[in-house]
Amino acid sequence: MANSASGDSVVDRIVRLISAFPEDVTALQLAELAERADLPLTTAHRLVRQLAAHGLLDAAPGGLVRPGLRLWELVNRTAPTLALRQAAMPFMEDIQQVLNQNVNLAVLDGWEALFVERLSRRGSVANRAKVAGRMPVHTSSAGLALMAHQDKQLQGQYLDQFADPEGKVSTDAVRVLLSETFHQGFAQLKGVVDPDTWGIAVPVLGPRQRAVASLGVVVPLREMRLQALVPALQTAARGIARRLAEP
Repeated sequence: MANSASGDSVVDRIVRLISAFPEDVTALQLAELAERADLPLTTAHRLVRQLAAHGLLDAAPGGLVRPGLRLWELVNRTAPTLALRQAAMPFMEDIQQVLNQNVNLAVLDGWEALFVERLSRRGSVANRAKVAGRMPVHTSSAGLALMAHQDKQLQGQYLDQFADPEGKVSTDAVRVLLSETFHQGFAQLKGVVDPDTWGIAVPVLGPRQRAVASLGVVVPLREMRLQALVPALQTAARGIARRLAEP
């Protein structure tokens, strides 16, 4: 039900408010939060107070607002990725133990790879893939592995709307990358996000051989061992798929 001058509903405003926290920022002043959510300060204050009463936000003295523990609890208790993360974690730990580098798990959300888990150690190379972080399909090996193993209709929709904001990658180039990824069974991107790293990802296949997730690693260029990495990842991906299929 819309009950504001702009016509947006209470739910719309609550979602904007909760979504206004930027990545890596755990707290905002109420005035900044209201501005980022495009809400009047009085409206933001009222909604924050109500959400804080349910533990979904935490309103500290001095006007500082942060996500509440209750929000974290509910999301982690009911998230659709919970079973995926539980199935994948033993295999991710094994791969990290062998490589001593970053290992990540992602799912496809729209035209982006959404990272739901990541393991890293001190001394690992830089990795832009953060838990709950997103990357466009064409800039991540995870995204390519996911999109290359979707049905042709979804791929067509993706390619029809594709436009690289930086103007460096054409639709035809992405089409070729998806085709290569599908036929190879893995995706690889060299120095796209960070010039000194190489991203490798394989699909975790579900029903009808569609990718339900991707399992990937980020390694230094100088340590790239494609012939060793890919089989290890593919074996782990099959193990994850088997665990997901278990009753």
